[in-house]
Amino acid sequence: MNKNSYSDSYKAAGVDVTAGYEAVELMKKHVARTNTAGVVSGLGGFGGLFQPDLTGMKEPVLVSGTDGVGTKLKIAFLMDKHDTVGIDCVAMCVNDVICCGAKPLFFLDYVAVGKNVPQRVEQIVAGVAEGCVQSGSALIGGETAEMPGFYPEDEYDLAGFSVGIVDKAKILDPSSMQPGDALVGLASSGVHSNGFSLVRKIFDVNKENISRHVDELGATLGETLLTPTKIYVKPVLEILKRYPVRAISHITGGGFFENIPRMLKENCTAKIELNSFPKLPIFDLLQKTGNIPQREMYNTFNMGIGMCMAVPKEVANQVAEDLCAMGTPAYVIGEITEGEEGVTLC
Repeated sequence: MNKNSYSDSYKAAGVDVTAGYEAVELMKKHVARTNTAGVVSGLGGFGGLFQPDLTGMKEPVLVSGTDGVGTKLKIAFLMDKHDTVGIDCVAMCVNDVICCGAKPLFFLDYVAVGKNVPQRVEQIVAGVAEGCVQSGSALIGGETAEMPGFYPEDEYDLAGFSVGIVDKAKILDPSSMQPGDALVGLASSGVHSNGFSLVRKIFDVNKENISRHVDELGATLGETLLTPTKIYVKPVLEILKRYPVRAISHITGGGFFENIPRMLKENCTAKIELNSFPKLPIFDLLQKTGNIPQREMYNTFNMGIGMCMAVPKEVANQVAEDLCAMGTPAYVIGEITEGEEGVTLC
């Protein structure tokens, strides 16, 4: 820890640089969990260094993704639970990167706080580290910014970005898609990290009501809403090795209607069979409590499917079975048909 850098004037303005040094010391053990063979530098430098293994790659292409946690953080503040939102942050980035067929290599985070409480920052970074472990990424750097007067003392924001790599010839290309291909949906763990402005409005979220046990959920509302986003990296990379995958879509903000069309070839429609996968109780509760029309639910939330893969019909059932065997429940949820509707629900 740097014991020479200290400023009474800066501390009087609300920034305690020594708290920052303490936070870095506390997070080091969590960062160490994420180290992979390519890590060249440790924490403390001006840049994170990573040497990728290019063995077997003819034309390596870097793929990057960036995102934050959004207003799901408000639930963490109310529950004073900060060790899972980092998983969400990593998930939102790495799940995007694998839609190109890329393997995530490393991750950097950005934590902006109203007041640097080292133990709280440690919890946040512990979650980021767990997300990195789940995705096989190395956490090679980041930034903690103390911003008094900009954020309330008990609040913060969290964002990050992932860099992955894929051989150019293996970048997923939807041009191979054709009518008759099947859609395999990978189960979500809950609301993930999208639509929380609507979630908070529907449930009129406050400290009292998120602490109540909800029978339909088998847990408190807060516990259910804070369930971390599922990270799909490892099972999806394994499927890419075994089967011809046409395209992948990460179901985030905008639900089915915004995200699935992003993976479709021109003049192709994704026909989704609504009874082909189980609905999580949280979505039934949201729809009932908020009196939300079905189409708007599928246009906002993942509805129980966090990722969708287009594959040849003849391998679809086996793909779903393999994913289940790897601990990721999956279902054949529809097919590709001719048309320009984008997504149809039936």
